[in-house]
Amino acid sequence: MTILEGHAFVVCGPTAVGKGTILQEVLAQDPNLWYSVSATTRAPRPGEIDGVHYLFVSAEEFDDLVAHDGMLEWAVVHKIHRYGTPRKPVEEAMAQGKNVILELDLDGARQVRQSMPQVRQIFIAPPSWEELEARLRGRGTESEEEQERRLATARTELAAQDEFDDVIVNDTVANATAKLLQIFSQSTVN
Repeated sequence: MTILEGHAFVVCGPTAVGKGTILQEVLAQDPNLWYSVSATTRAPRPGEIDGVHYLFVSAEEFDDLVAHDGMLEWAVVHKIHRYGTPRKPVEEAMAQGKNVILELDLDGARQVRQSMPQVRQIFIAPPSWEELEARLRGRGTESEEEQERRLATARTELAAQDEFDDVIVNDTVANATAKLLQIFSQSTVN
């Protein structure tokens, strides 16, 4: 059995809440953090690098990971491809004393809660529903239909925020980054 010295943190939140931006800041400020790269059965898109953007695996390799408890969480996305968090790299990073970040959706966070209950779960929330909607629509990267689908999912996610150990309101990236770094540092003091 692997001795885990580092800690793991799930970061979850609705679309357009700013998770990616906050995590980019957090990772730039704390060199002891390790960002978990998801595995997927889909082919790489132009410019994507195996092991950096995703771990690109065959359907057979993914099946083997699932069958042998090699995934902390996984899901079928768009009824075609599978995505998931491989257990081994997370445990290896933790054994090296790294603090691991898992950026997951609500279902993934719930699965990790079952497979690795010691993980601290953090929810990033918008300052208000109106602000979240404005951020999503302001991106201009999704069709109206896609925006509505994402907002429906966001309502479900926001309703589940009480399931998490911590809730951080992303009023500004600087404030949310500071709060997240504070949670990481408090959790790693033994």
